[in-house]
Amino acid sequence: MRTHDVTNQVPPLVGLDVLGADAALDEAVARWVRPHDADGAAALHDLGRLAGTAEVRTWADQADRVTPLLRTHSPTGERLDEVEYHPAYHRLMEVAVGEGLTAEPWTRPEGSGAHARRAAGFVLWSQVEAGHLCPVSMTYAAVPALAHADPAVADPWVAGLASRAYDGALRPRAEKPGLTLGMGMTEKQGGSDVRANTTRATAAPDGPLAGDTYRLTGHKWFCSAPMSDGFLVLAQADAGPTCFLLPRVLDDGARNTVRLQRLKDKLGNRSNASSEIELDDAWAVRVGDEGRGVRTIIDMVASTRLDCVLGSSATMRAALTRAVHHARHRSAFGARLLDQPLMRNVLTDLALESEAATVLALRLAHAVDAGESELGRLGVALGKFWVCKRTAPMVAEALECLGGNGYVEENGLARLYREAPLNSIWEGSGNVNALDVLRAVAREPGTLAALGKELALARGHDAALDAAIDACDEVGSLAVAEDAPWHARRVVERLAVTLQAALLVQHSPGPVADAFVASRVRGEHGAVFGTLDAGLGAATVAAVLDRALPA
Repeated sequence: MRTHDVTNQVPPLVGLDVLGADAALDEAVARWVRPHDADGAAALHDLGRLAGTAEVRTWADQADRVTPLLRTHSPTGERLDEVEYHPAYHRLMEVAVGEGLTAEPWTRPEGSGAHARRAAGFVLWSQVEAGHLCPVSMTYAAVPALAHADPAVADPWVAGLASRAYDGALRPRAEKPGLTLGMGMTEKQGGSDVRANTTRATAAPDGPLAGDTYRLTGHKWFCSAPMSDGFLVLAQADAGPTCFLLPRVLDDGARNTVRLQRLKDKLGNRSNASSEIELDDAWAVRVGDEGRGVRTIIDMVASTRLDCVLGSSATMRAALTRAVHHARHRSAFGARLLDQPLMRNVLTDLALESEAATVLALRLAHAVDAGESELGRLGVALGKFWVCKRTAPMVAEALECLGGNGYVEENGLARLYREAPLNSIWEGSGNVNALDVLRAVAREPGTLAALGKELALARGHDAALDAAIDACDEVGSLAVAEDAPWHARRVVERLAVTLQAALLVQHSPGPVADAFVASRVRGEHGAVFGTLDAGLGAATVAAVLDRALPA
């Protein structure tokens, strides 16, 4: 039928080289990975090409649509406490683990660029499907916390967590070629206030595990990735909150008493089986000193927060890619969307936001490689607050560029929109991270000095940026003021935007840096995306858009 002729529809976005099309990420790889690991950089380009294939996009759709299924009992009544995933989930995990996106960087020499390489891979593969990367992230982040454990306990686990072999079966640690690790901190009565936890740990020497063994009893409100081989959890020991390593399967092959109560029915992140669990005299090994559990596990949280920044920048980038692709191929009112002034304003604005997020995220990963712990301490908290919080409105605007086509599931933007708020909530909400920034500045003044050193590299580019950098020097006094908590979000936003501007001045082309400084620092911008000042000029807009997604 002639009425069924298809015209003016956008072709599917398949066959995209996800890294090659992303100038900001590609340049970050050239800057912070390739000089140390040419083979690793080349492997990232292979991963970028794989991420754009139709087959991989199908895996992502299947893993998201066919959600995990909880099986508490066998047909004959025995406890199973297992989660069944669609096979596509396991394929996604095989690639993520096989590309070294778990704990491998911690086993590489300092200065090898391993954390930046892994970060770039995480951004690439997150653009395929985000949910399965939750256990990947926790497996990566567990190693700094395990450093507090007896080496006889930690070393075998670290070797498995750093492996590139994925094995989703529940078996004793020693029988598996690779391991994943989850985390159980929050409880129903406390949430982020983990010191209010009521899960009880009772010392039980000579248990069936190596190390100082305890029996744990309690309920965890959020336990992500319950099919992991083990979990780092907090429980109340005699001396207070303490960190424990809790294996799913004991060394003799018996199942630990971890009872899966239910899977969370979440807004997004559908492929990831977040759960509630009951610990019924479950065996665990102490990690770190009794009463120091929060301090021990915060080393894990610092790394998962970095992954929140990476994941959010990936979600932004995926949304931008779809918006520009659509505008390039769709026409309305006699012209391509991409050629219409207001749409160019919106897309340019989104491109600036995405590039600023990407450059900040990779710079923070490089800080891990470079041993810049003080910059990382403050920078990750800033990025976790700001980048993660900007993702939801940015994705919403990108979705609107597609109109009704963006609101249907088959395009992929609807899934990104459901995913967008997650990283701002998990691993500490916006308020938690804003207050953490003030705490870092007040208690660890070296963090602000490290930030100032990074910002100083951009001095002289723009008077308004210089003034913003000067204002950052005053944050030390603001952080200890009596009304500091009231102003925390405003202070953190200013620090984060100034850091992004300074990084773009150092590492991005002039049109990108100039447009970002003009809009975000000088204030030539409204309250929504697409309100860039006309003073930017057509040439700057063209340069930003051409860079955002090459034709």
